[in-house]
Amino acid sequence: MPVPAFPVDYQKLFHSLPDSFLLIAPDEAATIVDNTNSHVGVSMKSREEAVGKPFFEAYPSSDEESAATIRESHEHVRRHHQPHTMPLIRYDLERPLEQGGGLEERYWEATHYPILDENGALEFILQRTQDVTERYHAELRHQQAQRELAEQQERTRFILESLPVMVWTNVPSGEADYFNPRWLDFTGNSLAECIGQGWVRSVHPDDVATATRLWNQAREQSTELQMEYRLRRHDGQYRWVLVRAVPRRNEAGEVTMWVGCGTDIHDQKLMVQELLEQNEQQALLSDQAYQAYQEVHRQRETFYSLFMQTPALICILRGPEHRFEFVNPPYQRLFPNRQLVGQTVAQALPEVIEQGFLDLLNGVYTTGQTFVGNEVQIDLDHDGNGQLKRSYLNFTYQLFEEQGQKAGITVFAYDVTALVAARQALENAGH
Repeated sequence: MPVPAFPVDYQKLFHSLPDSFLLIAPDEAATIVDNTNSHVGVSMKSREEAVGKPFFEAYPSSDEESAATIRESHEHVRRHHQPHTMPLIRYDLERPLEQGGGLEERYWEATHYPILDENGALEFILQRTQDVTERYHAELRHQQAQRELAEQQERTRFILESLPVMVWTNVPSGEADYFNPRWLDFTGNSLAECIGQGWVRSVHPDDVATATRLWNQAREQSTELQMEYRLRRHDGQYRWVLVRAVPRRNEAGEVTMWVGCGTDIHDQKLMVQELLEQNEQQALLSDQAYQAYQEVHRQRETFYSLFMQTPALICILRGPEHRFEFVNPPYQRLFPNRQLVGQTVAQALPEVIEQGFLDLLNGVYTTGQTFVGNEVQIDLDHDGNGQLKRSYLNFTYQLFEEQGQKAGITVFAYDVTALVAARQALENAGH
C-alpha cells in the first residue's frame, strides 16, 4: 500500500526544534543562514537581526580570546569535515532596550557539526549551543564551598595540633581514632601505637581497671566523663593527668563521636597532698612544748612558702563576713589593680554577689559542708574598671576551725578557662 505523501515545511520544522541551533554558511565570514526559535530566545536577538550577516557582526564577541576559540572551531569543521566541541567560553549578550539594555554575562558550550552535500562537500556548519551560565556559577559556588570547607578543616587541624592540652577523639563504639601532637609528644608513642585501645598501655597498671571501668560506664550511658589517672611520660615517669571526655550527638540524639582532653596536674596534685600532710603535722605539734612550737613555726613558714609558690589560686577568708586574710600571688594576679587583703569579699569583689558566690560561702560557713565546683562560670572585673571578663574555675570552698571553733574558709582553685575554650572550639568545629 503506498504511503500517503504529506507536504513538510522543513524550515518551519527546523525553527521548532527544541535545542538552540544556528545554521552557518561555510564561508570565511561564517554567514548566518538560519536559526531555531530556541536560539532566538537565548541570543536575545531576532532572526531578522542575525540572518544574512557575518557571525561576529550578528553576535559580537566579548573578547578576542573567545572569538579566536570560535574561529578555530569553524576552521576545524571546514578542514576536517568532523564535529568539533569548543571549550567553555564566555560570550555576553546585549539585552534589548525594553529589558534595560547593557550586556548580560553568559557562558556557553557549543559543538559545530558539518552538513555535507551528496558529493561530500561542506554545505553548512550547524552550531548546537547550550547556555551553561547557571551550571558555571553553580560550579563556582561549589568550588568556593570546597575552598571554605578545606579552610575550615585546616583551621580545625591547626587548633587540634596547637592546643596546649592533650586531645583525642573516639568513634561511637569507644575506640580512639585520633590523638593530637601534645599526646604523642607526652607519651613518646606514634599515632598507630595509640589508636584503638593502644592508649591503655600508657596508663599506670594500678589505674587501668578504674580508668577502663569509668570510660565504659560513660560510653554505655552516653554521659560526660571526668577522672584522674597516671599516664606514662616519654621519659618513663608516670604523671597524674586530669581527663575529661564529652559525647557529640546528632539531631536524633545519637552519639557520633567522643572528644577528650587531658591536662598534666601531677605537680598540683603532689602539692595538695603535701599541704594536707602539713595540716596534719601542724595539728599534732600544736599540743607539744616550746621546742615543738618552734618546729610548728618553721612548718608554717614552709606552708606559707608553698602557698606562695603553688600555681593554684589560694586564699583564706576569715570569719562569717569572709574577709581576705591571705591571698597568694596567682590569686592576686587575677586582680592586679584591686586591694584584696583586709577587705571582705563583698567589698573587694562586688560583682560576685549577684552571681551567687557569696551565698555559696555563707552555706559552707554555716553548714560546714565542703563545696566543690567544676568548670564553674564566673564573670570578673579583673582590672577594676567595670568591664567583666568570663572565666571558668575548678574550686573548693572548705571550712577550717581553730580551737574547735569556726574560723573561716580556705579557697583552692584552678583556672580552666583555656581548657573549656579548647573543648568549645572542638565542638564548634565538629558542627
